[in-house]
Amino acid sequence: MQAVILCGGKGTRLREETEFKPKPMVAIGDRPILWHIMKGYAAYGIEDFVLCLGYKAEHIRSYFLNYEVIHSNVMVELGGRRVQKLDSDHDEARWRVWLVDTGAETLTGGRVKAAQKYIDGATFMVTYGDGVADIDIEALLKFHRAHGKLATVTAVRPSSRFGELTFDRGTVVTGFQEKPQVHEGWINGGYFVLQREVLDLIGGPEESLEQGLLQKLTDMNQLEAYKHVGFWQCMDTYREMELLNDLWASGRAPWKSWR
Repeated sequence: MQAVILCGGKGTRLREETEFKPKPMVAIGDRPILWHIMKGYAAYGIEDFVLCLGYKAEHIRSYFLNYEVIHSNVMVELGGRRVQKLDSDHDEARWRVWLVDTGAETLTGGRVKAAQKYIDGATFMVTYGDGVADIDIEALLKFHRAHGKLATVTAVRPSSRFGELTFDRGTVVTGFQEKPQVHEGWINGGYFVLQREVLDLIGGPEESLEQGLLQKLTDMNQLEAYKHVGFWQCMDTYREMELLNDLWASGRAPWKSWR
């Protein structure tokens, strides 16, 4: 099975980083958030990725084209321009990565449509290139197959942008939680499972997933929601980037499902 990852947006709310690189290449620790998303899928055996590129695509191309050199010990013969790989220090040797140019201004639905000829199989997954979660991919796929409809979206409870206080009967603070998960309301968290037939419903590059394809599927009664109550966090702002980096540095990153 393949995972299609949307990597083409401009990420304007994180301009401190995205002025120089696409948002999926913004790092958590020493690896791009895109790598973290892919590792999450790979932990469940999904190692075939279609990356829908757009804004500053050359950064993502360069990263994967040079992956073996970056993450292995090598010998470089300067005069002969020969590079010899000495060993491999990574676990991504089985990954297959399709780098697909889907246009600089194409919307999210149009990006999936543009990558259609590289998508194999009757069922495939799609997610955004700027959010991590501890979703059980196996359970998500089982849910999708059980309901038998064309599409599944993962519904998540977003974290609050403010700390949450709890009190006793008066004004004494009894608890404080920074950016807790909210207890009501659900939003689109990505991590879609789609049947191939949905590709025929996407009109073109000007169509988004959110206002286009998902609305069409809703009108057709062909969209189900997998409710994920665990960790989910996008990287829309500098503060959210710092939050994810702090979690990674602490060794308590909830989305790390691999060894």
